[in-house]
Amino acid sequence: MKAFREIGLLKSIKFLYYSIVEFILSISFIPQLRVLILRFLGASIGKNTIILNSSFMNLYRGSFKNLIIGDNCYIGRDVLLDLAGKIIIGNNVTLAERSIILTHINVGYKNHPLQKYFSSKLGVTRIMDNSFIGIAAIILLGVKIGSKCVVAAGSVVTRDVPNNTVVAGVPAVKIKSLKNE
Repeated sequence: MKAFREIGLLKSIKFLYYSIVEFILSISFIPQLRVLILRFLGASIGKNTIILNSSFMNLYRGSFKNLIIGDNCYIGRDVLLDLAGKIIIGNNVTLAERSIILTHINVGYKNHPLQKYFSSKLGVTRIMDNSFIGIAAIILLGVKIGSKCVVAAGSVVTRDVPNNTVVAGVPAVKIKSLKNE
């Protein structure tokens, strides 16, 4: 009941609605059908983009309108997209399986003791053209991954990544430049 009191009736109804939508998406095993459903629900998805069975969170705070994906992208299985804020993905981007793209931070209820240290934040997370996000990589809120970048598997990206850069680690750091290659 505390969660209901905190988010209110309207957001509770949105939560229920989007839970049903998520179920429908999960049983839509044809990627092209999934893309059509997401477009119908307000997502902007370019041509030739494949979205395997991925998950969406915080839809009751935002909506599918917060999802913008360019042309020729691949979103792998079990990718988690936080749609409390906007996620903007350029053209020719790959999000490998189990990667996570975040747009917000919230430690819990409004009276949670950590709120005074970590207040709720919302940001736009961007992945620019021709980039690759490796398996199980995590991109934190407000981060911009530049064009032609590689984020190694298992990395946690806490800061913007300049164009033509390979990053790896926790937290992710530059390991190589792709400018002369």
